[in-house]
Amino acid sequence: MQLEALGVPAIAICTEPFVSGAQAMANLGAMPDYPFAVVQHPIGSLTPEQLRERAVEAAPQVISSLLARPE
Repeated sequence: MQLEALGVPAIAICTEPFVSGAQAMANLGAMPDYPFAVVQHPIGSLTPEQLRERAVEAAPQVISSLLARPE
């Protein structure tokens, strides 16, 4: 959200159990529509290959969010 405040397009990525926390932080930051991509939980115990799969899972959400921004 700090990057967005500086005019740098950004998106947060979180796992499913943290969606409500991410939304709460966006609300507290006065950015209720702040976008975040959601991936399956967990990520901390994944192998590099499994982590790449999560990144592939998040990529369309990230791209879609960044392209939907007004210029």
